[in-house]
Amino acid sequence: MQRIVTNDGIRGLGKLVLPELSYQVVGACFDAHNEIGGGQREKYYQKAVAVYLGKRGIKFKEQVHVPLVCDGSIIGRYILDFLVNEQIILELKAGSHFRKSDFDQVTQYLIQKNLPLGILVRFDADTVVTRRILRPFRANT
Repeated sequence: MQRIVTNDGIRGLGKLVLPELSYQVVGACFDAHNEIGGGQREKYYQKAVAVYLGKRGIKFKEQVHVPLVCDGSIIGRYILDFLVNEQIILELKAGSHFRKSDFDQVTQYLIQKNLPLGILVRFDADTVVTRRILRPFRANT
């Protein structure tokens, strides 16, 4: 069984991080795809997901700017598609497959925001594919 971080931040075996909220977020993504169909541009999926997150009463922010800091200086910024309930990063992609860089992107967002869970969602012509990404565990040294 894979070791993951649980809701309370303690490492455990086989427990999902934020199961209820993540279930609702993924459901909103499926609702958006069902409503506007496959083959759309990412920006339209983002607008549709925002509608369905709102319909579910989920608090979220769109296009959240997160500074990238190096030795106290801001050297760049990330832009999150969604920050859901100040707990989950939701990143959307349109296309036929995920790339390694998609996973790396969400992982870096999680590290910068110090959040436990990211959800990477890919919309394609026929379906929605989701992946849960956990913030890497770093032991205090």
